[in-house]
Amino acid sequence: MSGDSPNQPDIPDFDMLRPIGRGGFGEVWLARNQTTGHLRAVKLIPARSAGTLNPAGREITSLTRLEANLRRRHPNLVEIYHAARTETFLFYVMEPADADSGGRPEHTSDYQPATLQGRLADGPLPAEDCWQLTQQLLAGLAELHNAGMVHRDVKPANCLFVDGQLKLADFGLLTESHGAVSRVGTETYMPPDGRMDTRADVYAAGLVIYEMLTGLPARRFPTLADRAEAIQADRRLAALNRLALAAGQHDPAQRPADAEAMTALLDQYASQREPWSKRPALRVALLCVCAVAAIGTVWAFAVRPPNVPVAPPAAVAPATAPGETVAVSFITTPFEAEILVDGSPLTRPDGAPWRTPCTVPNLPAGQHNLVFRRPGADDLVAGPVDFTTTREVEMQW
Repeated sequence: MSGDSPNQPDIPDFDMLRPIGRGGFGEVWLARNQTTGHLRAVKLIPARSAGTLNPAGREITSLTRLEANLRRRHPNLVEIYHAARTETFLFYVMEPADADSGGRPEHTSDYQPATLQGRLADGPLPAEDCWQLTQQLLAGLAELHNAGMVHRDVKPANCLFVDGQLKLADFGLLTESHGAVSRVGTETYMPPDGRMDTRADVYAAGLVIYEMLTGLPARRFPTLADRAEAIQADRRLAALNRLALAAGQHDPAQRPADAEAMTALLDQYASQREPWSKRPALRVALLCVCAVAAIGTVWAFAVRPPNVPVAPPAAVAPATAPGETVAVSFITTPFEAEILVDGSPLTRPDGAPWRTPCTVPNLPAGQHNLVFRRPGADDLVAGPVDFTTTREVEMQW
């Protein structure tokens, strides 16, 4: 046995070189096959654990489901070559990820597997990368969904790059698509309803897409900050943003049913006409389709009786000269509220009302009466709001 670490586990047929990743229940090692010399990634799960948890048993169940339900290799799912047990570990052998510095994996001291999480450390991705990687993520996820399975831990750290292709990895929480409430996975990417069915994977995938578009952490969803203009200016990014918002709805019934439905919805968004900002004749149009830009300071309003005005806070944005226009962001919980300014709804060029969350440019600076409206609910009145100093309004029913 040879390697870099003084505590290498004893795994048949492999030289265990060094650990390269760690999860909640296991550790991933870079290993070399003693016969072929090929590098592999080997995940180790302790055969026994303290308490009532049985991570090895859960992992075996998940791997059994994966093998039983998938009838072919898929280019966007990490390939598992072999699974077995020793007295100490359950282990399985996988294809290794590219090096995060570029190129194929090598047995070097600085090798780290390339993940989407690592790429996002440098900020938002270019438009072409966002588009291609979304397609690859949804393709791998759709393969699982079409086989009746749910991943339950979709996140950037579980998106690896192999030969430059995004591959979904870590199937330890894989289960059938039964929709039971189960708080397993990574909390940030779990839907609020807690039902871990295909719509839960959709919710998580939407957050991953959001992170690629903005470079912001998932907890900032749906704020776009200074990415709003760039996203609206590019048809692909605008379509991806609409998809992320559809997938991130709190009500599961409002999300696409599965990854295949997400792909169809993305195709629909991408085929629509150019972004409204490309049409200079329009004075009032959304800067980004159902998106939020964090310009200025967010207003936070507690739930309150309808039609009770709220006094605006102190000035939080630079003053604007009279007659100038500004961009204002509007967020409500729940989403999908119409926005009425001085009694008139803000509408798209086709006459349909724009709905929250959104950022509207070219609004006249100065004080305006602001109301939010949703079917089946009383109007939510923000009262007089001065767009000269307030650039983002957040309300809650």
